[in-house]
Amino acid sequence: MAFECVLRAWHDHQAELRHFLLGRLKEPAQSDDLLQDVFLKAMREGQSFCELENPRSWLFRVARNALADSHRLRKAWVPVPDHLPDNRRAVSDPVADLDVCIRAVLPSLGDDDRDILEACDLGPLSQDDYAASNGISLPAAKARIRRARARLRDELARRCNVITDSSGKVCCHNSVADNTRTGH
Repeated sequence: MAFECVLRAWHDHQAELRHFLLGRLKEPAQSDDLLQDVFLKAMREGQSFCELENPRSWLFRVARNALADSHRLRKAWVPVPDHLPDNRRAVSDPVADLDVCIRAVLPSLGDDDRDILEACDLGPLSQDDYAASNGISLPAAKARIRRARARLRDELARRCNVITDSSGKVCCHNSVADNTRTGH
């Protein structure tokens, strides 16, 4: 469906449009691709294009828009070598590093506190199994471990400078051994 008015306007302005695109892109092949896109849009307009008062203005507006779209979509590609050094700083998990501090603080706790923490939190026993093996009720075992954890938390805060965030998660601490801040 070739519209005579589109072909006439194209014949009149094609060279000027190509020169405009070449001046902006500096790549003839890419300029020709955009020029072809402008022509196809004009052909799709069909009869509406024939009714335009200033077809040259319309063609240049479409060319500018196509140019802007091409700049927006163009990505600068940089060759990447096969072997890149990993320059990311290793961020250690503060909870994973806390075991050194826990092992240093445990001996300072009372025997009962240390026993239940080592059996249930650090060892394989459930609170139910601990209660049964020590001849106490499950509620008593739960109360005992809650108190032992509170004392451990206080001692960790005092000796290792453990800091928690607003949700109660450990964010950082000082190691007992080297006294350096760990975490993020």
